[in-house]
Amino acid sequence: MTQPTGRAPRSDARENRARILTAARAVLAGDPSAPLQSVARAAGVGQGTMYRHFPGREALLVAVHQEELNALTDKAVVLLATYEPLEALRLWFEHLIGHGRSGHGAAVAVEAAAHAGGGRDRPPAVAALDLLLKAGKGARQVRSDAEAEDVLLLGTCLLRAENRPAWRERRLRMLTVIIDGLRADPTRER
Repeated sequence: MTQPTGRAPRSDARENRARILTAARAVLAGDPSAPLQSVARAAGVGQGTMYRHFPGREALLVAVHQEELNALTDKAVVLLATYEPLEALRLWFEHLIGHGRSGHGAAVAVEAAAHAGGGRDRPPAVAALDLLLKAGKGARQVRSDAEAEDVLLLGTCLLRAENRPAWRERRLRMLTVIIDGLRADPTRER
């Protein structure tokens, strides 16, 4: 929601936003693909009010799962403090896969963030991945043309893979392909 600089949202606007988020958690828990119209109806607000607060599905999903997404950002910082950037990136994706496979809503929000594209207010998952990629580029471990939004969109395939034991190995192979594709090639880089 956009407010004039320096002014806090009105109390009714704050209450509407809180009602929308509460309704969205309940509606989306029952049906992750539920239309925004269902969320607005459950919150007791009109679609205009819904779109004033959340201009699209992606923005709503990111807001609903903000806490889980913030944990992904925190994880990126911890991994970078412990591992080389490329290994930290691989471990972050493994953490993301584990989060997504365990039924956490962050997986849905991460996919939404991947589709949201760039902008001034980057979703936490994009910001976390950007942090990892910048560290990898600085260490000359990650190719210079890797962009967080692109890599996150590519990585969402890991979240959609079936949740069966046989797929664990397949997801890890897919992750290896992604990481190898991100690896800096000294003959390509300037």
